[in-house]
Amino acid sequence: MVAESSTPGGKTRPESALEPRRGVLAKLVAMAAWAAAYLVPAAAAVAAFLNPLRVKSRAGEPLRLGSIDALPSDGTPRKFPVVMDRTDAWNRFPNQPVGAVFLRRTGDAEVEAIQVVCPHAGCFVNYDPQKNVFFCPCHIASFDLSGKRLDETSPSPRDLDTLDAEVRDGGEVWVTFQNFRTGIPQKVPEA
Repeated sequence: MVAESSTPGGKTRPESALEPRRGVLAKLVAMAAWAAAYLVPAAAAVAAFLNPLRVKSRAGEPLRLGSIDALPSDGTPRKFPVVMDRTDAWNRFPNQPVGAVFLRRTGDAEVEAIQVVCPHAGCFVNYDPQKNVFFCPCHIASFDLSGKRLDETSPSPRDLDTLDAEVRDGGEVWVTFQNFRTGIPQKVPEA
């Protein structure tokens, strides 16, 4: 015998006719639980994957490299390492050496900053105190103290790259450090 239930109009309906409605509600609840269980972690994974695109690099921000008192007053350049947090796609490495800069005093409170990387092939230039020039050992090229090429036939496509530098209160030297693309005549920052 089939159980019956009554409807508001007084008609009776078999109990088995109500089961499909209850089944739909159960399926909707199950689908909502599935969505919460799988879509929330999936959204978190997508956000974690895209996180490096949102992280700002410190490149292009001024860094304190030393004091003007550490620079010779006669304009002799001195090499300073650049240490900052290095970040790749998902890792952060604090206080890593990322390059170097030659600083030289050009006045009582003025400095020039020159990138140590040669624009030709990326070799590090050295300062030759006997000749008072910068020298690239990779292609035997010389540059004056302001970074200008001394040889017209130099394979270097441009002069040494200068960087923005300033002396702030207290005599601290701040430099906006950047690396530039090598092998091209234009000074183009690396991404």
